[in-house]
Amino acid sequence: MFKTLKNIWRVEDLRNRIIFTLLVLIVYRIGAFVPVPGVDKSVFQSANAQGKELFGLLNTFSGGALGHFSIFALGIMPYITASIIVQLLSMDVIPKFAEWAKQGEHGKKKLAQITRYGTVILGLIQAFGTSIGFNRLYNAEMIPNATAVDYIIIAIVLTAGTSFLMWLGEQITEKGIGNGISIIIFAGIVAAMPQHIRDMVQSDFLQQGQTFFNVAKLAIVVIVVIFIVVGVIFIQQGIRKIPVQYAKRVVGNKMYGGQNTHIPLKVNSAGVIPVIFAVSLLQFPIIIASFWSTHIWAKWITANLWYDKPLGMVLYVIMIIGFTFFYTFVQMNPTQMADNMKKNGGYIPGVRPGKPTATYLTRVMTRLTMTGSLFLAVISVLPVFLGAISGLPQSVQIGGTSLLIVIGVALDTMKTIESQLIKRHYKGFINK
Repeated sequence: MFKTLKNIWRVEDLRNRIIFTLLVLIVYRIGAFVPVPGVDKSVFQSANAQGKELFGLLNTFSGGALGHFSIFALGIMPYITASIIVQLLSMDVIPKFAEWAKQGEHGKKKLAQITRYGTVILGLIQAFGTSIGFNRLYNAEMIPNATAVDYIIIAIVLTAGTSFLMWLGEQITEKGIGNGISIIIFAGIVAAMPQHIRDMVQSDFLQQGQTFFNVAKLAIVVIVVIFIVVGVIFIQQGIRKIPVQYAKRVVGNKMYGGQNTHIPLKVNSAGVIPVIFAVSLLQFPIIIASFWSTHIWAKWITANLWYDKPLGMVLYVIMIIGFTFFYTFVQMNPTQMADNMKKNGGYIPGVRPGKPTATYLTRVMTRLTMTGSLFLAVISVLPVFLGAISGLPQSVQIGGTSLLIVIGVALDTMKTIESQLIKRHYKGFINK
């Protein structure tokens, strides 16, 4: 491991990418504490414990920015929501979007531009709702003597903060290491973890004068954390190799093909993206309802849709499974894979080329994806059951989902760094 770390800093391009990523994350962390003009921060500091728990998960994803109501209070969630909408519309809902999705890199750039516009629109809507809702939630003390102009300024600042975060994420993807949006969420979660640990230490989970029970509880928490880490790594690294045989072709005086290879199908090709998508969608109605907490419908939503409640947990699990299938089959289209194999003279032994190959790949991918999605769902809700049994505080229950995301992003980033090292290690050999 130490040799690998040493090699990372020896490669100039890789070293510059890592330094650039770290500098961007420093900027992100500084921005998480820059207050929005016209907002009284003391209101948030004296907020009751119920309010803190209500927005705990989104506050964790924003790296504490929502708790401070800083310029990055909305975090990157409007971008994630816009990405979901654009990807759904690209599945033959809007013909132009579907056409762009099939055009390769050129089409991806157009869809990315649409996603940026959608982020700004959703950011403005969410910024207005958040500023008005929070001010109403805290009895108009957050923005004293608020006027329409005040709300407009705050909405513009919050939307600009989200747009800047989106730009930072794109810069990390282009000039840094790993997926920029995932790295930003990763940084926010890691920054909030010390607070989770402090909450656990200061809570009733550890009771004074009961050393044996405290040690037993901590041991259970450590075992569950180790189980989550090992399980996520096992599932994320697991693949099934589909053998592919390419027929021999004679072109002129040369013979091509005739080689054996395989298609590596991952157990969980979607990574932790389904969890992020599910969290963002599940929290949206809860946030909206909390701003009208006196209404009956709002009370019902906040009482039933939180993911530690039966209905909320069921919806959470269903969304994780659904988004896992959706994201996997968007990334890897079995019909397209079968067509490409047929054009290049490839076939799966024992399976006819064309539609039978697409059917076979779909069946295999469905089984693998179901396994991966169920594992993600189990790991996501496991801390809730553990918290109900052992009395863990809400922030630590949230930490289960956070840990899942952190491990997934860390694995993806590690693979990116490893591929960069391998590419440079064999560069001179290939040139010769």
